[in-house]
Amino acid sequence: MTVTEAADGRLIRIGEVARGAGVSVRAVRYYEQQGLLVAERSPSGQRLYPQDAVTLVRFFQQMFAAGLTSRRIMELLPCWDAGHTDAEQRAMLRAERDRIQAKVDDLQAALDRLDEVIAITDTHP
Repeated sequence: MTVTEAADGRLIRIGEVARGAGVSVRAVRYYEQQGLLVAERSPSGQRLYPQDAVTLVRFFQQMFAAGLTSRRIMELLPCWDAGHTDAEQRAMLRAERDRIQAKVDDLQAALDRLDEVIAITDTHP
């Protein structure tokens, strides 16, 4: 079992974070280097993370997949942590959402075109 802390506020090792989030250990280290994650160190020097690090890493993966940079994700973290935003943060969140929605719309249009091609080719041997 890994190191434990508080009322099941277990600290988990880097490998557990990686497995839980479906990423490599190297990716978790990268997120730490970028300042997105903070690890504690065991007496033997092992990186230890709170259990919610798995959820955070999944969030990072989604945001990277949507085209956000490490810097932009860092700007989102206070919103995530605090659960509230100021006007500037809300404007940034809305702008990112609009940008992502435009990408989704473009992908949907491409999917629709592929469906058309498939439908046409299904009628021809």
